[in-house]
Amino acid sequence: MRPSLQPLGLRCRLSVLCAGALLGLLSGCSLLPQAEPNDVYLLPGGVSPQASGGPAVDWSLRVAKPQANQVLDNSRIAVLPHGSLISSYKGARWSDAGPVLLRDRLLETFQADGRISSLSSDDRQLQADLELVSDLRAFQSEYRARQPEVVIRLDVRLVQSASHKIVAVRRFEVRQAASSARVADVVAAFGQASDALAGQLLTWTLQQGQLQARNLR
Repeated sequence: MRPSLQPLGLRCRLSVLCAGALLGLLSGCSLLPQAEPNDVYLLPGGVSPQASGGPAVDWSLRVAKPQANQVLDNSRIAVLPHGSLISSYKGARWSDAGPVLLRDRLLETFQADGRISSLSSDDRQLQADLELVSDLRAFQSEYRARQPEVVIRLDVRLVQSASHKIVAVRRFEVRQAASSARVADVVAAFGQASDALAGQLLTWTLQQGQLQARNLR
């Protein structure tokens, strides 16, 4: 027996109906995941541009971006909710990678102080007598007794640029409790901790830099 054939007009109408039904389904859902909206945060705080009043030094300094692992070298705001589990705050991120934010805060602090007038960053690779290189070991909030506490840990080396000799080494660690678990308050604590670390690092760098300058005379 010959198979029954649908009239051409009927087949065309069925095709149109199927295509319309498919378009209707696609319009009601998305085949791609929706991008999660993010609040973008600048690192708050920073110092006002006010000179220290101390004498300017006669050596130059380059501040390099801290090295960091993949967990910290990105724009996510890292958090350790418990134990060794590391995560990030949902729907929030930094305006730049954490190491860049911290380097820029150091530069702002050094520039505002004014005693190291010949100051540059590794972005431009200008000639400098000394270079500040570092490893960022922690740039995160950690929960202690159900309250977030920001932790910044930085291993710093002061290096003679010409010889690549390490002339001074120190670890800096700052902890700053957040006023609440709200992301905005945690971000504010990051700013306070960064300011405190930058102030400590400025004092240490000036001391060590002056010591090296005397040894070279």
